[in-house]
Amino acid sequence: MIKYLLDVNVGENLRKGLRARYPDMVVWRMGEPTTPPIDTQDPDILLWCEAHDFTLVTNNRGSMPDHLRDHLAAGHHFPGMLILNPKMSLADTIETLALIWGVARPDEYADQITYLPLR
Repeated sequence: MIKYLLDVNVGENLRKGLRARYPDMVVWRMGEPTTPPIDTQDPDILLWCEAHDFTLVTNNRGSMPDHLRDHLAAGHHFPGMLILNPKMSLADTIETLALIWGVARPDEYADQITYLPLR
């Protein structure tokens, strides 16, 4: 099943909401024990996600897509990146992430960026 790492740009309410509604879901946030520290640079976050097989959930539309392109160009792979939409409600975001978690194959989002909402 897909595991999520929420980066520092994603609010704590999303993690709490996902865990409350879907207790079996693996959803971690940067800065928690065993995750990258809050000040980790984007390329190192990608390496951590690759090594631990976590899909990255981020609001970082600026630099993260470029870092992922460089990561892939260097011969690495990536479980997937989901970029949140600030116009989506918290409830809609939770349900969209739950849908992906519940029905997607673990490799379905590999090596790509998916912008929410799903189309």
